[in-house]
Amino acid sequence: MQDETIMAMSMLQELADSNQETSLAVTLRRKRFCHFLDLVESCPPGRLRILDVGGTERYWETMGFADSGHEITLLNLTEAETRHPNILSVAGDASSMPQFDDNQFDIVFSNSVIEHLRCREKQQQMAAEVRRLAKKYLVQTPNYYFPIEPHFLFPGFHFLPVASRIWLLRHHSLGSYPRVEDYQRARELVSEIRLITEAELRAMFPDATILHERIYGMTKSLLAIRR
Repeated sequence: MQDETIMAMSMLQELADSNQETSLAVTLRRKRFCHFLDLVESCPPGRLRILDVGGTERYWETMGFADSGHEITLLNLTEAETRHPNILSVAGDASSMPQFDDNQFDIVFSNSVIEHLRCREKQQQMAAEVRRLAKKYLVQTPNYYFPIEPHFLFPGFHFLPVASRIWLLRHHSLGSYPRVEDYQRARELVSEIRLITEAELRAMFPDATILHERIYGMTKSLLAIRR
């Protein structure tokens, strides 16, 4: 039974590996990007100002937008050097971005970030900032009711009591997280992520269309899109 569990976890990790071009994660990401391209095409011709909340330069390289002529700003907790003149990295807080003016960007894009803000209040603040900064946006987040927790890659992980999640992480490597012996550190990691329901996402983005990303008939992720 233990060998079967290890094999199953290994298969889940391969499916979720964003560095493997044939993985499910990359396939879904490319389909998701088609919705972003629809937003781009709906804008007037010319150089666009794009804010990616929590994104990486590598992502835009993979999607063919590095050196595209569009101005891409990456906002993360820490600033990083970039290789392309049209991509700028800045440090900031996704839930509060006073360094940017209202409607400073043409499009705001965010991929699997809002669920990392720990609490509903911070998530609501990020949603308000996204809506303030651009008239068009795409925000993706995993679906709370999907049975496999997408960060720890453990079935029903997010439905378990916090104490059980801490125990699992202290005794096993889960998803992209190595085993953490320290109790307080394990608690911080499992408490960092708060998955969002569709009802919550609709309330956070009342002017958006909510789309479902499905696999095997189940909704894996949710997209909030304002065109």
